[in-house]
Amino acid sequence: MSKRDKLIARFLSRPKDFTYAELITVMGNYGFKEEQGAGSRAWFVNDAGIVFNLHRPHGKKPLKDYQIRDARTALKNAGQI
Repeated sequence: MSKRDKLIARFLSRPKDFTYAELITVMGNYGFKEEQGAGSRAWFVNDAGIVFNLHRPHGKKPLKDYQIRDARTALKNAGQI
């Protein structure tokens, strides 16, 4: 299993310590690009126009469960997972 596959499997298991940097990598693997919003807002957009936004955690704090759930929903809506 490659590093990419391991990271995706970890993401799908909804761990409590998943970081924003890991999310950027996962979303990038599925064709989403990060864009800065106002303040701590971030947007992930793919070529099909599917948009997922969230509040970036401050420092190295892990993502909240609802943020991981919302990212998974965006990937499902894009037909990626």
